[in-house]
Amino acid sequence: MRDAFFQNGAADAMKLIHLSDLHLGKRVNEVPMLDDQKFILSQILQITDDEQPDCVLIAGDIWDKPLPGADAVAVFDDFLVQLAKRGLAVFLIPGNHDSAERVSFGGRLMEKSGVCPARPYDGTLTPVVLNDSFGSVFFYLLPYIKPIQVRRFFPDETIENTNDAVRAALQQAAPDPNARNVLLAHQFVTGAAVCDSEEVSVGGSDNVDAALFAPFDYTALGHIHNPQQISRPEIRYCGTPLKYSFSEANHEKSVTVVELREKGDVQLHTVPLRPRHDLREIRGSYDEVTAKSFYDRFDREDYLHVTLTDEEDIPDAIGKLRTVYPNLMKLDYDNCRTRSSADFSRSTRAEQKTPVQLLAEFYQQQNGQALQPQQAAFAEELIEKIWNTP
Repeated sequence: MRDAFFQNGAADAMKLIHLSDLHLGKRVNEVPMLDDQKFILSQILQITDDEQPDCVLIAGDIWDKPLPGADAVAVFDDFLVQLAKRGLAVFLIPGNHDSAERVSFGGRLMEKSGVCPARPYDGTLTPVVLNDSFGSVFFYLLPYIKPIQVRRFFPDETIENTNDAVRAALQQAAPDPNARNVLLAHQFVTGAAVCDSEEVSVGGSDNVDAALFAPFDYTALGHIHNPQQISRPEIRYCGTPLKYSFSEANHEKSVTVVELREKGDVQLHTVPLRPRHDLREIRGSYDEVTAKSFYDRFDREDYLHVTLTDEEDIPDAIGKLRTVYPNLMKLDYDNCRTRSSADFSRSTRAEQKTPVQLLAEFYQQQNGQALQPQQAAFAEELIEKIWNTP
């Protein structure tokens, strides 16, 4: 077991707040979101004061990139300090946007203040323990993992995809089926509903089967931005605290609150989050969307995607609209011309690219780096050889 600080033994039942995908430092349509993120973190602190949890779970993607800016690091540092001042245990894992080494830096010192970051994956999952009146709760902190990170620790296992990797990691952990067990993980679980702001390979080798989480009383998931349960309520994505793409415009963001009572009794509820500026999509003709009767229905300070339906382009439309909607992020048109153009683009986009160009795009999406010239040359030679084989 990890540090003895976590033997609290004070609560009647174990109450948890589940967060994930803060993406601190993120820009949406090139607009920096850090002030909005500070606002929502303050709201989350108020929720912790109201709910009085025993611990806070942060299931990955703390920052928006592996080397976050100093301002984003400072915001998260202050958030952790505020949680620690409240006497809360804090468990956190790195997501695919984070550096596992940076998340774990200073972890042994932070544990003395109740903040417990996951260590970079080393082939073991050692639980952290909290106690309540029903006994012990074992918390397993699984960082975001890929097969290549896991294979070397299990040379006798067949690990071909992420599902195999997660299965090997959880089998090694071997949680006690008679105890209460909580898992933090940051993976794409098959069946999850996704949106535009996520980096997932739907239907591919990144998929993880929800059945792997059967030994856990609650699985606190990160990675997917839409709050949802997978297979059963106790396997849950809490979602992002803010909307990070217009595909999330209709999402209801919230904090997930979990109460673990005796084994088999898990209660969940959500607390809504209200952003400083909502993300909203509106559409209509220029005259319609600039009419007072139209914009009085919502906050004009919201971040907006405006779709104009005028058949003719409005001169300097974006400048004119920003006098009404100062936080306009995106403007486009939906009319006969744009629909014809979109239909042509969809029908020719793939056909206009060579096989090597399509392969390069797939390689970039899967590996986060460009196809090297020698790799492209090899692929081109191989494709030509296959096509020319009788």
